[in-house]
Amino acid sequence: MFHDPDRVNHLKEFCDVTIDAIKPEVVLASGDLADGKAADHMGSNQYIEEWRAYKQVLEETKVVEKTIWLDIRGNHDNFNVPGVSSGRSFFHQFSVQGGKHTRSYMQTISKGYEKYTFIAVDACLEPGPRRPFNFIGNINKDQFALLSSFEKESRESNGTIWFGHYPTSCIISPKPGIRNLMHSGTAYLCGHLHTLGGMVPNMYTIQHSGLLELELGDWKDNRMFRVAAFDHGLFSFVDVIHGQWPVILVTNPKHALFSLPNKEPLNLITSSSHIRILVFSPQTIQNVRVRFNNEGNWVDCQNIEGPLYVTMWDPSSFSSGVHNIHVYAEEITGNFRETVQPFSLDGTRLSFQLLPRIALMTHAQHVFHGFFISFVVVSALPFILIRILHILVKGNKFLKPTFSNNFLGNSLRRLWVLATINRLCVPLVLYPLYLTIGPWFIGEVIEGHIGASFAWGTVVDWTVLPTSFTYFYGTIQVNFYLHLLLLVHQPIHANN
Repeated sequence: MFHDPDRVNHLKEFCDVTIDAIKPEVVLASGDLADGKAADHMGSNQYIEEWRAYKQVLEETKVVEKTIWLDIRGNHDNFNVPGVSSGRSFFHQFSVQGGKHTRSYMQTISKGYEKYTFIAVDACLEPGPRRPFNFIGNINKDQFALLSSFEKESRESNGTIWFGHYPTSCIISPKPGIRNLMHSGTAYLCGHLHTLGGMVPNMYTIQHSGLLELELGDWKDNRMFRVAAFDHGLFSFVDVIHGQWPVILVTNPKHALFSLPNKEPLNLITSSSHIRILVFSPQTIQNVRVRFNNEGNWVDCQNIEGPLYVTMWDPSSFSSGVHNIHVYAEEITGNFRETVQPFSLDGTRLSFQLLPRIALMTHAQHVFHGFFISFVVVSALPFILIRILHILVKGNKFLKPTFSNNFLGNSLRRLWVLATINRLCVPLVLYPLYLTIGPWFIGEVIEGHIGASFAWGTVVDWTVLPTSFTYFYGTIQVNFYLHLLLLVHQPIHANN
């Protein structure tokens, strides 16, 4: 709202031009519908102007008359919100689904003889604190039971898409866990981490449960959206930057990286007679053609209906290994785009990159907690052990150690000296230990609501919010403490 007025104009363009060109059956808006940040990027709140702008765009473009619009909350939509029934919960006042559903919900869409289910996962904290303690999502037992009922009901569908704001790595949930709950679904579509500041532009993975988890870059800064389709039970998608046309989505043969052998009829690719491609554009498409492995002549595709283009092929020519299909699409204006997609007919697998797997397959709560405890132990334990040894040496129960004149020996000597000075050693030991148990601060965690922040979570309105990200901040604090400790090593050693 404060820094990028074009964001609203581009959303309106998306609802007008893009929706009219693609004509999707359903649109999934997976949270952070509003920014919720103050002008200085430090504070956070719900700004009614942002929500009015969101609702106004949807109403002016009449997008809900063109498609089914399923929106869900993100953590930015929950900054400084005391509860879902609060007057500050603007999602429930201005969004499409907020007035119908308090939190998570399910929508089933019938298309001919097929049914597809979409399950929206609301993992926002309740109540919703302000930054920086509103980053990790949480699903309580009641919400987990509700989602479990959705999962059972969705088994009658031809395909189930779960979607929400938080990746599964950033959701705390009861056992057996949110990933196991989603195991029967085709994919989980999410945002929140986006591209991790550009470090992970393609954040995709397949969880151990067989669930395809797909993070999407943000609309706020990168104007990203995703086009996905089911084709004879095969799920395909492509991530697109707003305004880049034409959009090309190859649905047969399917991308080798995202094949789900236990959930999709991959044998249909081998027995198929035609390549199938969806090409979208506001302009007329005058030419779509394909070739394989960047070899041979281009083969023209025939437009069957709407965005569907096909051409015959012989799958037996690609029976082993990984191959590439090249697709070229050109608009009548001369604007064109080319894409390359790997595919495999013998089950040859491609590997996901390491960083996306780490970001999506770990548990942020366990990672942050492990780092925090490790840093606390490294900070306090050496002083405790050296102090005990020093007492034993003074009581003639242990020989005084000798230190070599090298880096390790000099470091141990400095720590030994520091551990013998009470006015320094005691605070240096107690400080990291206090961070694990004591409140870091007491104040207005939510406007008008006093709370206390601990390493293990935030307490507000007698509710414990297992934020977990506090462990991350604690790790930074202890790390700063260790560096400060290294700075005092040298003068302490010199003075003694």
